Amino acid sequence: MLSNAGAQESTDGLKLLFATSDNDALPEIGQELAPAFFIRLAADSETLFQSLAEHKPEILVIDLDTIVSPGTDVFCYIESIRAAAPHIYLTVISRTHLKNARIRTKKSGADEFLLAPIGFPELRDHLLEAGQQHRRHLEAVHLRGELARRNSLCDMIGGSEPMQRLYETLRRVASSHSTVLLRGESGTGKELAARAIVDLGPRRGQPFISVNCAALPETLMESELFGHEKGAFTGAHATQLGQIELADSGTLFLDEIGSLPLLLQSKLLRVLQEKTVQRIGAKSPRKIDFRLIAATNDNLDQMVRQGQFREDLFYRICVIPVALPPLRDREGDIPLLLDHYLTKYCTAGNLRHKRFSPEALQVLETGAWPGNVRELENLVQRLALMVDGDTISMQHLPEKVLYESTASYDEILVPPEGLDLEDELTRIEVAYLLAALRRAGGKTAAAALLHIPVEKMKYLCRKHRIHEDQIKLNGKR
Repeated sequence: MLSNAGAQESTDGLKLLFATSDNDALPEIGQELAPAFFIRLAADSETLFQSLAEHKPEILVIDLDTIVSPGTDVFCYIESIRAAAPHIYLTVISRTHLKNARIRTKKSGADEFLLAPIGFPELRDHLLEAGQQHRRHLEAVHLRGELARRNSLCDMIGGSEPMQRLYETLRRVASSHSTVLLRGESGTGKELAARAIVDLGPRRGQPFISVNCAALPETLMESELFGHEKGAFTGAHATQLGQIELADSGTLFLDEIGSLPLLLQSKLLRVLQEKTVQRIGAKSPRKIDFRLIAATNDNLDQMVRQGQFREDLFYRICVIPVALPPLRDREGDIPLLLDHYLTKYCTAGNLRHKRFSPEALQVLETGAWPGNVRELENLVQRLALMVDGDTISMQHLPEKVLYESTASYDEILVPPEGLDLEDELTRIEVAYLLAALRRAGGKTAAAALLHIPVEKMKYLCRKHRIHEDQIKLNGKR
């Protein structure tokens, strides 16, 4: 190992591995590189890989022509180095004149390709700058990963206090086999919560059968859930397993369970009590083992009181109730979700990455979002596709979002430089008068459109000096 006292005392010195068997290069390596780095040398391929594993260098410079044995596919060799050290900054030096060597080397996993001979002072400066940038990049990736781990659970995104409480609840219930009832508004992510329970629990890797009860036609619902035997009814040309039976050994997720008719509620209760399922037309039931996770955005308590949902089934499925918070109660989560979905859809569509302007972000953060996360995701997907340029600003947001946002009124109604209220009210009044006159074709009909007396209409026209010959009328008075 070559080193320098100054480098050893440095708290942020980069660890460099230089792989070469060219002894003539050693003096310059010692003179130019050793003072700037914690440096180790590797004279052959075996020592190179051993040092990668033991010393974890941040930078690798490999003199390819002196390290790789004749006949070796150099590009496959570079791929093997990248596989052994995926986070290292890899610089390849070669005297080759192969066509596209630089491009092919980088495609194989190198960060930089340098054509020999090279000047070691220039190499030192390049490695110092590139190494520091690479270190900052890795630190940023690590921090983003830590942030993502703190602000997410499986595929659920959010770091707010309500979501942290939800994550803790899901972790606790995941280890059990008890039935869970997920309650929350439409679009809050009930199926994602169900999948998180499964991924964190003992039935991970087993079947996960998701059924939206509200989407099943009532005439097909029983057959879809419980299955049928061949010939059980007209059109039953073959035996069909029901969704409940398909969930055997795994998890059955019944979304919108409040949509089940009372008759099927009774049959589902029997399945849960007896741990058996009987297909339509079958002579005997079959034993079955599954965990039920149900979800609803209905008020099942009220439906029980009104006789629309069986009380005994309600208590059977509501063993562990879990409430999912609406987006409006998740303070600070919208920027995380926006960044997540914007990255997702820009990447999926091979689009240039975009960002939200501070004003647009403020509007989105204070929106009502009755459709919750699903509504937000759909909006971001649309904006990622339709907006040109790098920035999504307020002008790109739908009017509905602008008017529902409590933040948007400040920007829409009162600009930063302020306004003269009397002038603004006059402008608005004149605009309405002109619009009504153009549409109606005369003062009488225009007054009716604006729900004001004809006399007031004439007065306002005189006040603002609006004459009928100034506008294009439709021949009406």
